Amino acid sequence: MKTKKIIKIIAVVIILFLGVLIAAPYFFKDKIKELVINSINENLNAKVAIDDVDLSLFASFPQASLILNNLSVVNNAPFENDTLAFVKELGLDMPIRELFKGKDESISITAIYIDEALLNLKTNKNGVANYDITKPDENSNSDDSAFTFTLKEYEILNSKITYIDESSNMRMVLNDFNHVGSGDLSAIQSKLDTKSSANLSFEYGGSKYLEKSELLLDALIGIDLKTNTYSFLKNSANINGLPLTFEGNVVLFDNEQQVDISFKTPTSSFKNFLAVMPKEYSKNLDGVKTEGDFTVVGNIKGANNDFRIPNFNIDIASNNASFRYPNLPKGIDDITIKAIIKNETGLTKDTYVNLDAFNFRIDQDVFKSSATIANLTTNPAVNAKLNGTINLVNISRAYPVKFEEKLSGLLKLDLTSVFDMEAVEKSNYARIKNNGNLTLSNFIYESEEFANPFNISMASVNFTPQVITLKQFNATTGKTDLSATGTLNDVIGFVISDKELKGNFNLISNTFSVNDFMGEVKVEKDQTTEKKTAIKIPSFLDCTITAEAKTVLYDNLTLKNMKGKMFIKDEKVTLENVSSSLFGGNIALNGTVSTKEVKPAFSMDIGMNTFDISESFNGLDLLKSLAPIANIVQGKLNTNLKFSGNLNDEFTPDLNSISGDALAQILAQTIDPKNSPLLNTLASQLKFIDLDKLDLKDIKTILSFENGKVNVKPFTIKYKDIDVNISGNHGFDKTIDYKVTFIVPGKYLGNEVIGLMAKMSSEDASKIKIPITADISGSFSKPTVTTNYKSTVSNLATQLVDFNKLKGKGNEILSGLLKIPTNEPDSTKTVTPNTDLTKPKEAVNNLVKDKLNSLFGPKKKKKDTVN
Repeated sequence: MKTKKIIKIIAVVIILFLGVLIAAPYFFKDKIKELVINSINENLNAKVAIDDVDLSLFASFPQASLILNNLSVVNNAPFENDTLAFVKELGLDMPIRELFKGKDESISITAIYIDEALLNLKTNKNGVANYDITKPDENSNSDDSAFTFTLKEYEILNSKITYIDESSNMRMVLNDFNHVGSGDLSAIQSKLDTKSSANLSFEYGGSKYLEKSELLLDALIGIDLKTNTYSFLKNSANINGLPLTFEGNVVLFDNEQQVDISFKTPTSSFKNFLAVMPKEYSKNLDGVKTEGDFTVVGNIKGANNDFRIPNFNIDIASNNASFRYPNLPKGIDDITIKAIIKNETGLTKDTYVNLDAFNFRIDQDVFKSSATIANLTTNPAVNAKLNGTINLVNISRAYPVKFEEKLSGLLKLDLTSVFDMEAVEKSNYARIKNNGNLTLSNFIYESEEFANPFNISMASVNFTPQVITLKQFNATTGKTDLSATGTLNDVIGFVISDKELKGNFNLISNTFSVNDFMGEVKVEKDQTTEKKTAIKIPSFLDCTITAEAKTVLYDNLTLKNMKGKMFIKDEKVTLENVSSSLFGGNIALNGTVSTKEVKPAFSMDIGMNTFDISESFNGLDLLKSLAPIANIVQGKLNTNLKFSGNLNDEFTPDLNSISGDALAQILAQTIDPKNSPLLNTLASQLKFIDLDKLDLKDIKTILSFENGKVNVKPFTIKYKDIDVNISGNHGFDKTIDYKVTFIVPGKYLGNEVIGLMAKMSSEDASKIKIPITADISGSFSKPTVTTNYKSTVSNLATQLVDFNKLKGKGNEILSGLLKIPTNEPDSTKTVTPNTDLTKPKEAVNNLVKDKLNSLFGPKKKKKDTVN
């Protein structure tokens, strides 16, 4: 029985204990949350927010665990509204007894856990740091803090730390940062055992030194809080695969740190060098055979404060080394590396690099180089020498690097270059000295940018302090051949500083096919159709090209003896005095093409002389759209076109976007209307005209086009003694809206009219001319033609009958003619007869002439329509 009672008592105690553990957080949660917020506000000058606070007595039992969710710290001025830190989860462990302390007693924290933190540290150009947010001591009493730290361990997981120093143009990023540490940090003297891993990226002065390089660090750190000394007792690091061991210490003072650290590679294998290379280049080092050595030895010693950095000296060396990857056919031999990175003054501007040698051999091709770089952090001054031969195809056969484009060719160079970055940036050529030469032969470049491989059989460049000369350049791609000479400026700026490549070139080609410089791309991923799209005009070019080509192939056109100048700058080509032979005539053009915007744009001024009309209007979509029926005209054409608009994906004009005008002169005499539905329909309505015999010689007209329409200024053509007046417009979509007026002598208007005219004097009859109008709508392939031919002829016959009845009655003739209704479109128009009443016969004849001329104007009658 006693045993059962004991068990019951124990069970009750356990239940009560568990109940307390479960219930306690509800009683202490608000207290802890208030302590956290008060502690932050007392110590930090920033905007702090916490989504929630959780307290658990189970998670780290026998410790209590406090978890802050979504903690954010946002800066005040001068970094106002910038997020300094965001922590998804911040955990604090403490003994459970700490929860029962009084309101004025501080709580001791024994462990800190951080998960998914983002820390953005920044120093602006004035040297102000966004992380300097702790309040001055006079505003807070550290002895009265809500928390004290007697840490035994801490942990930071899955985090990212960014540090930007705008004053020195430095940027460091630690991605996937994980760091754990353990030790008694509350003791005056202790040892902290740490393990760290991250991917490190580092930029300085606009140059990338490390890009997502793997960083591993195991460090046992001795801590002496009395002297603020931190000693590296047993430490090893691995930077992107390069192992390093280091020792020494750092002593912290109020305004500076005293550093004394030395480091070295624990082994001298040449694999150490390959390990420094980015992973995407070095690949897996398993199975790589190496000979020779590679060592890194360095020391850092001195004060680090606002005015100076510690002195340092880093030696990098390799002698007679070689390596060969197991799956590659070639190796790299006779590798020599001698380099020193040094600062002897503690001033950052005095940091310099001496690369005494960087030499290697692939097969029989030997490459040697050396360089010095002074003023590394202010105005880097470079003195470099490059000499040797490189077979480009062997690079990927000896080293596991994959180029986006296939390269091959033999590069030979013997070059000395002396310059400083300020001179490059300001194009101060007096401080840029280049001497030597470079040749590239049998170079093949394959890329999606070109429809065919680009082959350079020979390129030769001569370097002098004054100018860089392209002595020879011979290349082919597809049907195109190129030969060029010229001069280059600012090549160094182009190579190392993203500046424009400037130059002047003379370009000669027997055949230049624009299609060879078009790439094939798919419209969408789920489509199988492809279309051509032109390469954008390179933004890095600033050059003048004087070009001459015997044959230029563009789409379905063949241009002969093309000459002219091109000015290329800011993704824009300006054409000047370009001339060529095309369609049996000559073309001259000036204009621009720009690919800077999303839609390529153009502006052109084109003169065409003695073009074959049928051939040119069938061959050029633009001309075909300007005058769709011109292809039936046999003869020659002169025209001046001024227009602008956008280019489509095939680099031809987008007709719906263009605007401009044209002056056209036709040097022709015949047309062939058989294949024109429009002319056939018109001819069926008008029996008095044979369109085959239209006189088109020396026709001149003005066209203007905008918003997809071509407007034609009124012009006149001849058919025998009939004047034909034409005006109206049509769309690039082939819709039409034209009015054609024929001024027709009566002798063409049928037997009835001819019979009535026979009763008149020949002089009077010859004056009878009436307007026949044709309104044309619909489209060129399905036109609608409406004429007033029948009604106008009928009305004319009636008027002539009335006129003949009045003949021979003197003044009655005069009064009768005055009563004849007029067809003047403007009824307010005043007609002044050509009469002299002192001569009755002449007066009547003159009146008849004037009256007939005004009589047979257009009438508003119902018209005849044919589709």
